[in-house]
Amino acid sequence: MNGIIQIGRKEKKGTGLIVLHFVLSLALFYGFWLLFRYPGFPLSGGFDYQLDLIVLLGYAAESFFFSRIYNAYMLGYYRARLLVFAQFLTQFFSTAIIYVLITLYWLRLKNPVPLFLLLAVQLAMDFAWCYGANRYYFRANPVRRTILLYRNELDKKRFGVIEGKPIERLYRVEKEYRYGGDDFREIRPLLEGYDAVFVTGIRPNCRNDIADYCKEEGIPGFFLPRVGDMIMRESSHNQSFETPVLFLRRKTLPTDYAIIKRGFDIFVSGLALLILSPVMLVTALAIHFYDGGPAFYKQTRLTLDGREFKILKFRSMRVDAEKDGVARLSTGDKDDRITPIGRIVRKCRLDELPQLWNILRGDMSIVGPRPERPEIARQIYESLPEFRLRLQVKAGLTGYAQIYGRYNTGPYEKLLFDLMYISDMSLITDLMLMFATVSILFMAESTAGVEVGQTTAIDWTPADAKAAPSESAVLS
Repeated sequence: MNGIIQIGRKEKKGTGLIVLHFVLSLALFYGFWLLFRYPGFPLSGGFDYQLDLIVLLGYAAESFFFSRIYNAYMLGYYRARLLVFAQFLTQFFSTAIIYVLITLYWLRLKNPVPLFLLLAVQLAMDFAWCYGANRYYFRANPVRRTILLYRNELDKKRFGVIEGKPIERLYRVEKEYRYGGDDFREIRPLLEGYDAVFVTGIRPNCRNDIADYCKEEGIPGFFLPRVGDMIMRESSHNQSFETPVLFLRRKTLPTDYAIIKRGFDIFVSGLALLILSPVMLVTALAIHFYDGGPAFYKQTRLTLDGREFKILKFRSMRVDAEKDGVARLSTGDKDDRITPIGRIVRKCRLDELPQLWNILRGDMSIVGPRPERPEIARQIYESLPEFRLRLQVKAGLTGYAQIYGRYNTGPYEKLLFDLMYISDMSLITDLMLMFATVSILFMAESTAGVEVGQTTAIDWTPADAKAAPSESAVLS
């Protein structure tokens, strides 16, 4: 259910548990910080209370920042093991940054063992809290009787599957109703008695009435966004008229942000190439010596305004993987074109590292829509011409679609994610997405391939495409 818009009342039970965990985490950190700062603690004297307070507040701010990035407090929506992993990443980066900053401040290294012990104790506490808090959350929030409204099977498929996921324990879909009309009065009686509503593909006027109903009745409503919704997120209020007017135009980066973003790309890609050069050398040698072929391969991709460039990647497939000249996506583990070395390279995401050179050259950015192949893009444009809207900004190494989607995410969903980023673009957003990318490196489903025989990630047939609502009609 990634990208779903929720309106109405949310579950609130569990806030006390979140506050308790956050306070305990700060207390644990402060205790181990004193051991780190004063080796003779608690017998030592002469504490630097001002520095200690600054460090504690800095750790609190970092913990809050990273917990938002990794959704570390998404009780009821994440499985407990994912919450533990999110909490570990939160504390690891918060502690690591504190260590680096304090080392630069003191201009000398200190024994990091107390901080390693902190992570171990924190992990044990997180494990107990995540499992206990999730169990309490499900008990404290009764299951909501839910109705799913959809226009066609394609829209229903796009909404996603909730069976077998934690959210199923909060929202139980008891009725599915297919409706292609635009009169809310026809379906209003169906909503009575339900505690939540899932909506996908319903026509705009009727969907607006459903949203009003959810607000009036105080029940949660989950809506699959449309391209028009994401485009309107980029609009701003114009006060030149006597009535509220939303101003919308093609996305352009402010000069100051463009300069900062480019400088950030150069710094991060250059530093990463320097640090990762030994790993890249070993990877290149392993690929070459396996079959004698080249370690790298170039492929034409699209970036800002449809400009073509040659993307650089480590080769993970046979040299003749596309000898017939047909562009096709990987089917994942089922793809016999992937070499044994290539499977390791893809699993560890090493195949993407050479793109740091593309970023340093200016072809790409650290964060942005993933660059598509021209051949595949043309296929998508035939049924989804709005897909060109991704080209308003420079292509990137990572983004919303890579973090919250997966390799085989359909083009419609990719477009929604990319438009979400384009409307939210800022240095803070870029930093958040960079750190969030770390979490997907350990999730195998993020590299799931397309179906065997499927050449692109297009997830509909021509008949489905004709049945799908026209985005152009929504925008006009």
